[in-house]
Amino acid sequence: MILKVCIGSACHIKGSYDVIKIISKVIEEEGLEKEVELKACFCLNNCTDGVSVDIEGEEKIYSFSRENAEKQFKEIVKEKIL
Repeated sequence: MILKVCIGSACHIKGSYDVIKIISKVIEEEGLEKEVELKACFCLNNCTDGVSVDIEGEEKIYSFSRENAEKQFKEIVKEKIL
């Protein structure tokens, strides 16, 4: 599964690099390195609701934050893997 986190201007200001760090940590802790490929990307056209995350090219763009990144990953991404 490819997980793209926007690092464009709006998402950068809202903490995209922190979200990437949090997700990376969870991927490692959960042993999901082979199942999830984490990438940075530019604008996902969801600037007002960022940090924007695209999961495997779905039509839906998810909004992550520093505060909810771990929970969102476990509830949304991990569920799609299992």
